[in-house]
Amino acid sequence: MTPARRTVGTTGTATTIAQLAEAAGFEVEWSDAHGHPQRVPEETLAVLLERIGLPCSSAAQIRQSAAALEAENAGRKLPPLISVDCDRAVALPVAGVKSGSHYRIELESGAVIDGRFTAPRGEAPLLAPIGEPGYHSLLLNDTRITLAVAPQRCHTVADAWHALHGEAAHAPPLWGIAAQLYGLRRADDGGMGDYTALASLAIASAKRGAHALAISPTHAMFSAEPQRFSPYAPSSRLWLNVAHIDPAAVFGTEAAQAAIASVHAADERAALEALPLIDWPPAVRNKLRVLRALFERFCAEERAHGSPRAREFEDFCTRGGRALEDHARFEALHAAQLEAHERNGKDKGRAPHHWRDWPEALRNPRAPEVDAFAGEHRHEVDFHLFLQWLAAKGLSHAQHAARDAGMAIGLIADLAVGCDSAGSHAWSWPEDMLQGVSVGAPPDLFNQAGQSWGLTTFSPRAMRTQGFRAFIDMLRAAFAHAGGVRIDHILGLRRLWLVPEGESARNGAYLRYPLGDLLRLIALESWRHRAVVIGEDLGTVPPGFRERLAERGLSGIRVLWFERDGSRFMAPTQWDANGVATTTTHDLPTVCGWWSGTDIEWRHRIGQTAPRADGRDPVKLAREERAADRDALWSAFQHAGVAAPDVPAPPADEAPLDEALAFVAATPCPLVTYPLEDLLALEDQPNLPGSIDEHPNWRRRLTVPVDEMFDDDTFSDRLLAVDRARAASREATAAPSVTPATPAPSAPSPDRS
Repeated sequence: MTPARRTVGTTGTATTIAQLAEAAGFEVEWSDAHGHPQRVPEETLAVLLERIGLPCSSAAQIRQSAAALEAENAGRKLPPLISVDCDRAVALPVAGVKSGSHYRIELESGAVIDGRFTAPRGEAPLLAPIGEPGYHSLLLNDTRITLAVAPQRCHTVADAWHALHGEAAHAPPLWGIAAQLYGLRRADDGGMGDYTALASLAIASAKRGAHALAISPTHAMFSAEPQRFSPYAPSSRLWLNVAHIDPAAVFGTEAAQAAIASVHAADERAALEALPLIDWPPAVRNKLRVLRALFERFCAEERAHGSPRAREFEDFCTRGGRALEDHARFEALHAAQLEAHERNGKDKGRAPHHWRDWPEALRNPRAPEVDAFAGEHRHEVDFHLFLQWLAAKGLSHAQHAARDAGMAIGLIADLAVGCDSAGSHAWSWPEDMLQGVSVGAPPDLFNQAGQSWGLTTFSPRAMRTQGFRAFIDMLRAAFAHAGGVRIDHILGLRRLWLVPEGESARNGAYLRYPLGDLLRLIALESWRHRAVVIGEDLGTVPPGFRERLAERGLSGIRVLWFERDGSRFMAPTQWDANGVATTTTHDLPTVCGWWSGTDIEWRHRIGQTAPRADGRDPVKLAREERAADRDALWSAFQHAGVAAPDVPAPPADEAPLDEALAFVAATPCPLVTYPLEDLLALEDQPNLPGSIDEHPNWRRRLTVPVDEMFDDDTFSDRLLAVDRARAASREATAAPSVTPATPAPSAPSPDRS
C-alpha cells in the first residue's frame, strides 16, 4: 500500500490524508461481512475528501482542509440546532458560552424559562432539563438557537392501538398488508396503480382485520423522463409521484372522461391496461396528457373565477412555499431542456438528462435566469404545482380511508435512502447534498461486487451547519399522509457507504452520520405526527445498533429467510419482539419463488451466478442448498405446530404458503406485514437487486383488480386465517412489545408544516 502523504497541520502536528478523512467522518478501517478488517486506500480517501469539499491534492490544501474541520469541530460557535432528550440536562459547547451569560428559552407552548449559566471554568455549561417535547428557541445574547427536545421514544404500534381504543385497552398483535402501489389494478387506471386503488385496498383489507398497509415509495419522479421509474431513485423525497393520480378523483368521472376524449387517449389507455407489465413511458405520458386537459379546464372554469377548489389550490401552493415552487420549476425546466435538445438534433452534444448539463445559469435555482424562465413559463410551472396538489389529495384520501375503515395505523410510507443526483431535490438544495458520489454498499455475502445505487443524500457537515433543516423537511414530507414510515436502509443513519461517481462499488468508504441527532429528530417527528417508525435494518448491522433503535421505540424488520441460527430456522417465539415481522421484502424471493427456486433461475439467467473456483456447477449447488433449506424450514414449521408432523416437506412446486404465513403470525412481533405477492401465491418478486433491464423490476402488475381480489375465496380465506393466527398469538404477548421506562407524552395535533 502506498504510504499516506503527510503535511504539517495548523498546530504543528503531522497530518495525513487518513487523519483528515477520520476527522471528516470517514471510517478508514472497517470490517467486512466476513468480519475481516479492511483499510480504505489513500487514493479513494483523497477522491472522497475532494467530493465533500475538503481538497487534499497538495500540502497547502490539506492544511486548509484540516483547519476548516478543526474550526467546525472546536465548538467556538453554537450550531443552529441542538437536539436533546426530554427531561435530560442540555450540555452546550464550552467554547460557545461564557459563564455568567443569561439565556431565555421560549417553549412552543408559549412558556418562557429564564436562566444564567454558572458552570465552573472549563466545564460544559448546562441548561436545566426540559420536560416538554418540541422545537423550542434558546436565546443567548444576540443568538437564537433551536432546541429540538425529543420524547424518549417514537410513537409505537401499541400507541397507535391505544389512540384508537383508549389507554386501558391492551394492544393485541396486529397485522397488515404490504403492497407495491404501482402494481395495483382497477378499472380505467391507465395502465398503472393509483391512489384510488390504494384507498380501495385499504378499506377492503381493514374490513378483514388489517391495521396497516405498507406501500412502495410515493416520491416524486421525473415527468419529462418517465423511463426513470425506480421508486427508490426519486427526483425528490419532498414531493409525490404524479403518475399515481386518478384523474377522476377530484373532478369526477364525467370530467375525467371528457379530458380523455379531448386528447384522444382512450384507445391507448385501454391497450396499456391490458398489459401484464407496466409500460412506464407511454403510460405516464398518456396520464399527463389527460391531467393537462383537466388543468386547462380548471384554469378556465374555476381558477379564473376563484372557486373554492381554486382557493384550496392556491393555499396548497402557499403552504408548499419555496420547496414546492422549486420542484415545479425543475419539472418545467427539465422538460424544456430536453425538448430544446430534440429540436436542435441529437448530434448537438450530450442530452441534458442531468441538471449539471444545463446551461450554467440554469444550474442555480436562485439565479435570475431561473426566475425569468418561471415568469415566461408561469402556466407550465403552475401545471406541475397542480399535479402535486392532486397527488397530495389522492394520497391523503387513501390514509383517511384506511383510518376511517378502522385501521390503527393505516398507510406506512416508504422513505428511500437517497435521491437521484439529477433530480429536483439535488438541484433545489445543492448545499445540503453530497456531490459527485453515490450511496451504495460494500461487497457482502449476497452481492460480492458491492452496490452503487446512483443516489445522493444529505451531507452530514451540512446537516449540522444548517440545523438539520433538510432532514426535518424530508421527515415531515414522509409523515404527512401516513400513519407510519419505513426508513429504507436505516443503517445509513449511522454510516453510509459512499462511492465516487464512475467508480466500482468496491472503491468506497463509510462516512459517519450523527446518529444520536437523527434518532432524536425521528422520535420527535414521529410523536408530533402520531406515526410509527420502522427501520429496514437488514445487511451487516453494527453491534449495538438494533438495541439503540429499540430504545427509541423504532422497530426493525425481521424476515423469514434471515431468522436463522446457522442452518436452523429460529422458532417464532425466538423472534425479536421489537421487530416487524414479514415473510419477505420487495428485494427478496416470495415464498412460492423461494420454495421453487425461481430466484436461483433468474439470477443464473441474467448472469448473477458467479463461477466457483473448484469447478462445481454453481446453479446445481444452489439448488442443492435450497433443497436442504426447504427441509430445514419445513422442520421449523412442524416444531412450531403450523405443519403436520411426520410428513415430508412438499416438493418444490408445492410451496407450503399457508404454513409460512401462520409461522410468521406466531411471532411475538407487535406487527406482521404480509406482501400481496405471498397472499396471492405469486412466484416472482418485484425487484431483483443488481439488475436493470434484465428483470422486469418495478413493472409487475396484479392480475386482477383490487375489488375482485377480495371476491376470491382462496384470498379471502387466507386473510381470515392470518387474522385468526395473529389473534391466537395474543397469549404470547401479554404486554406491549416495547415498554419504555416512562410513557411517552401525549402527542399534539400532527405537524403539517
